[in-house]
Amino acid sequence: MAALTTRQLFCQKGKSYLTGVIQQHRESSIAAARNILDKELENIKSAGTYKNERVITSQQGRSINVQGRKGGILNFCANNYLGLSSHPEVIEAGKKALDTHGAGLSSVRFICGTQDIHKELEAKVAQFHGKEDAILYISCFDANAGIFETLLSPEDAVISDELNHASIIDGIRLCKAHRLRYKHRDLEDLQNHLTSTKGCRQRLIATDGVFSMDGNVAPLREICDLADKHDALVFIDECHATGFFGPTGRLGTEEHCDVTGRVDIINSTLGKALGGAAGGYTAGPKQLIDLLRQRSRPYLFSNTLPPPVVACASKALDLVMTNTELPKKVLTNTQRFRTRMVDAGFTVAGDPCHPICPVMLGDARLASQFADQMLDIGIYVIGFSYPVVPKGKARIRVQISAAHSEQDIDKAVDAFIKIGRNLKVIQ
Repeated sequence: MAALTTRQLFCQKGKSYLTGVIQQHRESSIAAARNILDKELENIKSAGTYKNERVITSQQGRSINVQGRKGGILNFCANNYLGLSSHPEVIEAGKKALDTHGAGLSSVRFICGTQDIHKELEAKVAQFHGKEDAILYISCFDANAGIFETLLSPEDAVISDELNHASIIDGIRLCKAHRLRYKHRDLEDLQNHLTSTKGCRQRLIATDGVFSMDGNVAPLREICDLADKHDALVFIDECHATGFFGPTGRLGTEEHCDVTGRVDIINSTLGKALGGAAGGYTAGPKQLIDLLRQRSRPYLFSNTLPPPVVACASKALDLVMTNTELPKKVLTNTQRFRTRMVDAGFTVAGDPCHPICPVMLGDARLASQFADQMLDIGIYVIGFSYPVVPKGKARIRVQISAAHSEQDIDKAVDAFIKIGRNLKVIQ
């Protein structure tokens, strides 16, 4: 092999030197970034708000297996409101779809990712809510991210409850409309914003139907009345109401507040009461759904909802539409839990009819400690603290399911009483 020339040797040494300098700078940058991240994580741990993820080794259900724990643990913190996440008919529907329609589409909807079952589920969702049409998303977070930017222009205004879900907040940030927040469930403040924006082309009132951290319900009748008075549209996120809230459990907050048909746009999820897997949707006027198919970025640029998930959700909807006993069981279980907890001296926030039952503790470290001790005696709950909830308002958010028996409810309350006394939360 020929010897290298002086010039080649010089160039080679220069490259080696330059590579070494770049590597040193890169290692320095990575070290600085790690240091910043370590400090941030340490601050979270010091504040008592660090969130450890427990590992479940079984199906989702009223009783679950938790890694490192012996025996079944009663689950009181899943969104499995109707107990359908592991329902045998729901599971079987998913298995059949896996055989007939595959594991996934490897594509977005408008390229080659729309199957007959997607269209069938969209039609079923629209019928379920009494709307003209519906569009599926991979999650309700995506549905909320896609609606506001598509619907609203700089000539419009969106007026949002200050405690709306993070996905609504993020979705609104993406749009170019005038963005206003009204105080939580404050109708006077909402009316003031409606009056101040009367010159806009269109106005949209955006609210959760049920606020997930507090379990309280939007004053939807009054909101609809204000919308009628000011010629505004109403949007609600029904993730914590669809399928189980209200007299029949079908129409959630609309039905609970007796305003069925007066809400213009509904976003909700397939990942809670309706099978518990994944997926979200928007239901509303056909023209809006058509426009979302053309311009909604999460819809256009996210993979299609997997066929087994579609089939599971479709079967769950069938079960909800033919069985009114499940929502009734949610309500009776909820009332039993709330009554016994309040009688024991606990502060339980939220609407008395809703299965989100926040047990208010205040201190983040106390909430975490309380949840850990509950797990030790067979009850799975989680402490919620900042930034999920405001500072000083830490709580254990208990969620009741139709799958729970009266004995399950009583065992959970007895555990709360035992730990509550140990930690001096109650007398």
